[in-house]
Amino acid sequence: MGAAVARRLHESGAKVMTSLAGRSPASIERVRRAGIEGVDDDHLLVRNADFVLSIVPPGVAVEVARRFRDPILRANAKPIFVECNAIAPTTTRRIEEILHGTRLIDAGIIGGPPTAGTQDPAQGPRIYASGADAHELARLTKYGLDIAVLDGPVGAASALKLAYAGMTKGFTALATAMVNAASREGLADALRAELSRTQPGFLARMERSIPDMLPKAHRWVAEMEQIAEFIGEEREGANIYRGAASLYEWIASELNTGNRTGIKALTQFCKKK
Repeated sequence: MGAAVARRLHESGAKVMTSLAGRSPASIERVRRAGIEGVDDDHLLVRNADFVLSIVPPGVAVEVARRFRDPILRANAKPIFVECNAIAPTTTRRIEEILHGTRLIDAGIIGGPPTAGTQDPAQGPRIYASGADAHELARLTKYGLDIAVLDGPVGAASALKLAYAGMTKGFTALATAMVNAASREGLADALRAELSRTQPGFLARMERSIPDMLPKAHRWVAEMEQIAEFIGEEREGANIYRGAASLYEWIASELNTGNRTGIKALTQFCKKK
């Protein structure tokens, strides 16, 4: 997502730079393909920036905010820190405290990465923004981003993002768990036939969402944990998402270790026509 948003801004005429410090070879290659200038010095990165967009796995969002507080405070023209990650409102407000003395926009990205080769805002996600400075982010609409300003405080955009992700990625978790269980009992074909008969919309969504989830499962673990924190009470459903976090952690482990019995069952179910 980060590389795709940077590419859209760059292709639309904005000057875009990104940090290469601590990045993996795969991340650096994405930066190169996007045509984005990479630097290793955080102070140089933010010195003349209008915005610092944090688009990282949710598990490191707090760490990134801490890392950039000093460079932002030392910058001549203080850029606005835009917290774009899938984190609970409580985590966003914690980041607001960490960044005391700077300006913060809470942003929630809903939708897939922007399509390359076009500046059409409709060909990409919608970015919701909240907080006192949220209107400032609307300046990026002229650079191909779909920005929607919410009338709410820091935490509102994060809450909307997690409510949406809890439904979409929660559905994928439920479907994955049931396909795996049915396959273990030798009932994958029967389950697929019944879904095709009575819930064709569900089946079509599963065929798209489960394969799309597999390479991202490791990134979704912390997001599910943040959704559980957002919900709060166990009796209100928080444990559903702690269970989803465990499920995605298991899938990521299966992919990493090569023990792909469960993964094979999921892919076979989704490939059948």
